[in-house]
Amino acid sequence: KELIYTESDLIVTPIIDNPKIIKQVPVRFDPKALHIPAHSVEKLLSMKDVDWNNFLKRVCSLLDSSEKNTGAARSKLNLLYYLCTLVVHQEIANRLISSQLFPVLIQQLRAATNWDIRANVARVIGLLALHTSELGENVPVCEAITLLTELIRENFRNSKLKQCFLPALGELLYLIASKEEKGEHPRECWAVPSAAYTVLMRCLREG
Repeated sequence: KELIYTESDLIVTPIIDNPKIIKQVPVRFDPKALHIPAHSVEKLLSMKDVDWNNFLKRVCSLLDSSEKNTGAARSKLNLLYYLCTLVVHQEIANRLISSQLFPVLIQQLRAATNWDIRANVARVIGLLALHTSELGENVPVCEAITLLTELIRENFRNSKLKQCFLPALGELLYLIASKEEKGEHPRECWAVPSAAYTVLMRCLREG
């Protein structure tokens, strides 16, 4: 064992927003430009179920809107920056990953015409995966992994886009692996497509 393992193998560090991998620009949102109240984490956690559900519906509705002009795209980006500041808190991350927000994020990753929006949706997904401690069987994690894999494969020569999507993919794979290791759910629950590993190996091989 002393020959096989080194101490660093047992230390898990985050993939997304890890300054040793890539230095991220700090996320800042403009509360005045949000079309929802910029509630603090404490306020959100103290909300009654009805208020929380109304808040979520408004967030999902704003994300679902099309960004046909620059103002609409900027507004959606501002909302995503706000979400980035929320999902780094475990309790919020646990609530959001199991809510209707996660499928909406996947849909935006697939359909958004603005690449900045896609990149920040991937960032929210990656931060959710990093900070959540609970994962239900019904969370469409594999759908997100499949879509991220396709985006990386389609934009393989674009290193900037790969740097946006790879951290989110890595965090989702680690989340599934950690849950399976604990035996919390049957292995079939999150069947990771083999294409995800193929793309990762290609990234490692070709840089």
